[in-house]
Amino acid sequence: MLTMNLIADVGRSVGLSAVMRAAGLVTRLMPIPQPTLLVGPGSSARLGQAVCGFGHRKVLIVTDPIVSGLGLLNRLTQALTEGGTAFVVFDEITQDAPIPLIEKGIAVFKTEGCDAIVAFGGGSAMDAAKAIGLSAANHKSPRSLAGYFRGLHAPVPIYAVPTTAGTGSEVTVAAVISDPENKMKLVIADTRIVPKMAALDPVLMTGLPRHVTAATGMDALTHAIEAFIGHWSTDDSDRMALAAVRLIYHNLRAVYKDGNNLEAREQMALAATYAGLAFTRANVGNVHAIAHQLGGKYHTPHGLANAIMLPHVLRFYGPAVNDRLAVLALHAEVGTQGEPEDVLAQEFLASIDALSRDLGIPRQLNALRKADIPALARAACREADTNYPVPRYMSVESCAALIRAVLPKPAARKKLKAL
Repeated sequence: MLTMNLIADVGRSVGLSAVMRAAGLVTRLMPIPQPTLLVGPGSSARLGQAVCGFGHRKVLIVTDPIVSGLGLLNRLTQALTEGGTAFVVFDEITQDAPIPLIEKGIAVFKTEGCDAIVAFGGGSAMDAAKAIGLSAANHKSPRSLAGYFRGLHAPVPIYAVPTTAGTGSEVTVAAVISDPENKMKLVIADTRIVPKMAALDPVLMTGLPRHVTAATGMDALTHAIEAFIGHWSTDDSDRMALAAVRLIYHNLRAVYKDGNNLEAREQMALAATYAGLAFTRANVGNVHAIAHQLGGKYHTPHGLANAIMLPHVLRFYGPAVNDRLAVLALHAEVGTQGEPEDVLAQEFLASIDALSRDLGIPRQLNALRKADIPALARAACREADTNYPVPRYMSVESCAALIRAVLPKPAARKKLKAL
């Protein structure tokens, strides 16, 4: 099977776009497992019951201290206890799933003799759980597994309970982890780290702060859009992406206004999963290439970085994506059938601006420093050029211009210094 390192090497000699088209053919044929989904209030308990039924001796639950402290694990752990399955909770994962904490989780997994993992939380917890499983199975550090199919052995079964509606990590082949020493993010990709089963329990999401609801929802929207406009899209990924966009436009404002709206929460959870299914086949694009650098450098939450950069990158693509944005406009119900493609595309772009405004998404990234932009742009282009089938590739100069567009205004910077 082709690896992306080989693709990158060949790309230097024969032209990147041709290599990316070849890689797209590989992805169309590659079998990607899909988890069994349990959906609805109480599904986290039903997942616990199912895990017991599979006969595991001891389960490692990977989560973060906030989720653990709020008692969100209780239904799952009660089901495990009633079913006679032992478990140990590792609740030290923090934002961006840093490698040192993943290594602590690997040690717990081995010391406790676990034979299954339940990822419980947001994207960081789920990505950490995947990395722990693959690292433990291969006796390799998470850093050495960054890339495509770097492990010889499959992990123990992984199950997932997302507590945010954004990353879609419960159905994807990727685990994004952070290397705090080098201030960068790394991506582990392997079809064997896709969870076996996932529970989409809207009850677990009702207590999310509004800004987290907003950022994670925009994360899911970015996944769906980038999967739909990229050159590796398929009929199946398009169907999932379009369904996700429709659900997000119908429900994200509702859950932002009323976090206890269980029906809308459930629909957003499904949207994030559909978007995850779309991009795990069709991949993402330049928005993610830039967002990963912002997250690695400044610890900017991934969904927020995506939300800030999304409109700028889509406008950078220009006419190259008008036909696809026009379709999105119709599915989001922000345009009218029969309007010209360019008009529909502009209506969709305007709708993203309006949605971001309604959700309180900032227009600038206050942590961004002008002196960092050249290095951020080079890293983003390197990631995009060797991984993503984007409609239009960025030069380092054009990428730097996109990042400069979100520099904080001088007045905002002065205010921050005064705080």
